[in-house]
Formats: sequence, structure tokens, C-alpha cells
Amino acid sequence: MVRSMTGYGHAQATLHGRDISVEIRSVNHKYFDFSVRTPRGYSFVEDKIRNFVKERVSRGKIDVYVTILTVEETAAQVILNQSLAEGYIRALRELGQEFGLTDDISISSVARYTDIFTVKKQEQDEDEVWNDLQSVLGEAVEHFIAMRQTEGVKLRDDVINRMEHILDVVGQIEQLSPQTLEAYTARLRAKIEELKGDASIDEQRLLTEIAIFADKIAVDEETVRLRSHFDQMSHMLTSGEAVGRKLDFIVQEMNREANTIGSKCQNSDIAHLVVEIKAEIEKIREQIQNIE
Repeated sequence: MVRSMTGYGHAQATLHGRDISVEIRSVNHKYFDFSVRTPRGYSFVEDKIRNFVKERVSRGKIDVYVTILTVEETAAQVILNQSLAEGYIRALRELGQEFGLTDDISISSVARYTDIFTVKKQEQDEDEVWNDLQSVLGEAVEHFIAMRQTEGVKLRDDVINRMEHILDVVGQIEQLSPQTLEAYTARLRAKIEELKGDASIDEQRLLTEIAIFADKIAVDEETVRLRSHFDQMSHMLTSGEAVGRKLDFIVQEMNREANTIGSKCQNSDIAHLVVEIKAEIEKIREQIQNIE
């Protein structure tokens, strides 16, 4: 199924005492451009998040935001730096003796020197954190991909409608092209008769001139290739693969064929139709810039 490169997904869950939230969004980009933001202390999951997303998304500028909040108290150990505390107490007593101050040293006064304490938190189980985060991330990515698929269906339908319109216009050109040759033949014959009066016309020379002109204005090859390009594009749009770059190449080829038809046309009606084709091709090109 065709996917748009624009999408958004979000998921949240509370697992093993952690409130985990994942938000993922993307916009158009030529390649896979990825960035992730995680809370301090959780950088160990960043590469895993990137690999997880890259396995499921091939293109786009993708931003992932992860929030992890602890909702249950975890065991922690407070360690006293005894030698540093003794140093503070000695310094305070020396200060009192030196300046005749009252010795009012208490636990609360010494505890203000917070560097005498070290809080050692229980180490996190990284595997447990990743497993919990992965389940939330997976749900967010599912929502994200679903949105890209919904947008992709709209893009595909619009492109197909424009393709069908172009094919109708190509059919009109194919009908007008022989009329151009017939009109040229009639004009050429009338001009020769005008110049030569009653003299007979060299039919062989006339046929040669007509053949040369017919070759110059023939657009059969271009219209056949245009139809072939449309067949390829239709197949890609229903292949279920990431085809954005391939479609971009085909559009370039379609535009080249349209330009060639325009350079060959000797009919104002065909010229107007070529302009219409090129306008539709440009709209298709703009749409496929959004396709993954």
C-alpha cells in the first residue's frame, strides 16, 4: 500500500513503575532522516529505537520523542562521607574558638553541607526498560504507519485520476495527429499546383516530401512510451512497496515524452493539449514528492 511521508503516532502506558510515552511524527525527506529525544539517563535505548523504526519506515524526516517518568519509588541508599563530615565539624569548632562564637553545631546544621551525602539509586534493568519501551514504541509506530497509509490512499487516488485524464488527452492527440498530416498533404499539393499551373505534379517527389514531414511530426513512439510509463506507475502504486523515488524517475521520463510531442506538433490544438498534459504531469510530480 502506498504511504505518505507525513504522519503522526502516539502511545502511552505505565509499566513496571514507569509512565512511558512515545510520540513520532514525520515530514517529507529524500532519504531516511531520523532523530530521537530521550530523558537523561536513557540514551542507551536511542540506537535501538532508531533500528526499530528503520525496519518499518524507509523514508522521511522522522522525529521521535520519548518521555519516561517514575511513578513508584525505587530503593535508594544514602551513603555518608564520614571523613568529610568530620572535616566540616572540626572547621566549625575552630571557627567558634577563633571568633568566640557559641558552639551550636547540630545534625541539621551539618546536614546543610549536602556533599557529605551520596545517594545511590538502584540500577535500572536496561533489558526491562527496553522491553517496556518497545511495546509502547510499537503501538506508536502502528498508529504512525496507519496515518501514513490513509494519506497514501488519497495521494494514490489523486495520481491515478490525473493519469487517467492524461491518457484521455493522449488519445485526443493520437486522433489529431493524422489530421495534421492530411492537412499538410492538401496544402502541399495545392501549393505545388499553384506554382506549376497546368504542369503535372511529380507524385513520387510529393510522396517523399509527405513522408519526410510525417516522420518529423510522428508522435506514435512518444504516446506509446507515455502509455507504458503509466502502466509502470499503476503497477508501482499497487505494489505495496516504497516506490516514491522510482515514481519520481518515471515522472521525469513522462515529462520528456511530453516535451518531445510539443516540439513535433504542427497543430495548435495539439499544442494546447500538450500544455494540459505537462500541467497534469507537474501536479503528479508534486504529489509523489509526498510518497514514501
